[in-house]
Amino acid sequence: MLLLHYTGMQSAEAALERLCDGASEVSAHYVVDEIGEILTLVPESRRAWHAGLSCWAGERDINGCSIGIELVNPGHEFGYRPFPERQMQALTALCLDILGRHAIPPHRVLGHADVAPGRRRDPGELFDWAAMAAAGVGLWPESKGGHGGMGLEDFGYDVAGAGLEACATAFQRHWRPERIDGVMDDECQALLAGLLDQID
Repeated sequence: MLLLHYTGMQSAEAALERLCDGASEVSAHYVVDEIGEILTLVPESRRAWHAGLSCWAGERDINGCSIGIELVNPGHEFGYRPFPERQMQALTALCLDILGRHAIPPHRVLGHADVAPGRRRDPGELFDWAAMAAAGVGLWPESKGGHGGMGLEDFGYDVAGAGLEACATAFQRHWRPERIDGVMDDECQALLAGLLDQID
C-alpha cells in the first residue's frame, strides 16, 4: 500500500523536527516539500510510523504493509492550501518510481483519511487525486458502473469501526471533493461502483 499524508504543521521545519524525533513515535519514508525537494527519512524496507490507528480491507497493521509519504502542507488546522505544482510533480515522479519497484495495485494508493476516516482528513479535498490517477498513480472512477447494493466496506473502508458518515466523508474528500457532506448519495454510489468496476 502507498499512503499519502500532509504534515499538518505550521512549517516544514517543524514537521521535519517531529518526524526525525524518535520520542515523537511518528515517522515516514519520504517527505516532499512545497518546492519539490524529496527527503528520504526511513528506508522502504523498514517500518515507518505514519498511519497510526487505521484499517483498510480488514488489515489493521497499515504501518507494516505500506510506504508513507508526507507532503508539506499546514493542513486544515493551520491554513490548508492547495498543493503547489512543483510539489505535485515531484510527488508523482516519486510515486511512479515506488510503484515501479513494488507491486502495489492502483486501488491501494490511498490517503491517510481513507484508512483512518474517524480521525484524519489528509491529504484532503485540495489534493488532486484525479491528476495523479491520470499520471498512473492511484485510481479514479472513469465510469459509473453497475455494482448495485455494494457499500464502502466492499472497497476497503472500515465502516464497522469508523462509522458510515466518517467513511463517506473520507470517500468524498478523495473522489468527490466538490461536495463533502458525509452522505453516500446516488452520485457517490455511482462513483463507488465505477471504482469497484476497475478492481474486479
